[in-house]
Amino acid sequence: MRFINPKTDYAFKKIFGSDESREILISFLNALVYEGNPTIEDLTIINPNLPPKIEGLKDTYLDVKATLNDGTIVIIEMQVLNVESFGKRVLFNAAKTYALQLQAGEGYICLKPLIALTLTDFEMFRDRDPFLSRFVYREKSNGFLYPDNEIELVFVELPKFSKKIDELETITDKWIYFIKSAPSLETIPDNMEEIPELNRAFNIASEANLTREELENLDRQEMFIRDQQGIMRFGIREAREKGLKEGREEGREEGREEGILQKSREAILEVLQVRFEALPDELVETLNTIQDDAILTSLLRQGIQVDSIEDFQESLNSLNSPRESSNE
Repeated sequence: MRFINPKTDYAFKKIFGSDESREILISFLNALVYEGNPTIEDLTIINPNLPPKIEGLKDTYLDVKATLNDGTIVIIEMQVLNVESFGKRVLFNAAKTYALQLQAGEGYICLKPLIALTLTDFEMFRDRDPFLSRFVYREKSNGFLYPDNEIELVFVELPKFSKKIDELETITDKWIYFIKSAPSLETIPDNMEEIPELNRAFNIASEANLTREELENLDRQEMFIRDQQGIMRFGIREAREKGLKEGREEGREEGREEGILQKSREAILEVLQVRFEALPDELVETLNTIQDDAILTSLLRQGIQVDSIEDFQESLNSLNSPRESSNE
């Protein structure tokens, strides 16, 4: 028996966000948000995508969204790639989801608490050892809670979870192990099979229960993730190595620095052309004026991750504007 990777977008939504996932999601959230206590008795899974109600506001795309029996809203995101400003994106999605609860004419009393659960396949808080972190509003000096503390951020950093199958003790351990290790398993472990919701999750994740089209979609997603990770590593390394080589050949400090910058620009343009084909002349011209290696490195990451050339142009303008101001 083989299991699909729950960390991919399609698999995560299929396991936790489909019509048959209600009991699975209740168990999963009780484990990760409520320390295994049966706090959630019922929930409703709803459309996770948030189109903007205000002109100019960004769309929000989440993996799973649910409303608990007490009205609390939970949004869940599984993030594999460590993209720039991801922490800010989590804040944006949480704030937007909380604010968009209100309909025209409704008062603030109608707002319900919100929990943003984020699972990452990379370390977000490198100075902390625990794999699970929770953030709420507190007074800065004395630490007491804000009276209307209705937004909570919960992070699970998968690389920090290192328990082996025979070391799993709590239901929290078992759910995290499932997310992290399901593709490496050939059977459902005995100490996990006894939990009905986990057993059901494994059955949904079994390749034997998927159509050929579903398996092809999953293969494409995993290939895309691997490609993006490889492009990011290769692009940065290639730009720096070629730049240094050309700079050394020219034998001048100015040539060395310009070689690094030019190869960084070329790497960005190559990524954009592969993803979006034709590029606006204005974008290319603006990119070629940038003389800051840190900005170019950031733009390379943006080029790999953005959804459209317009989003990249927005990032380019934002990152380049401080440089322009400082040169005036």
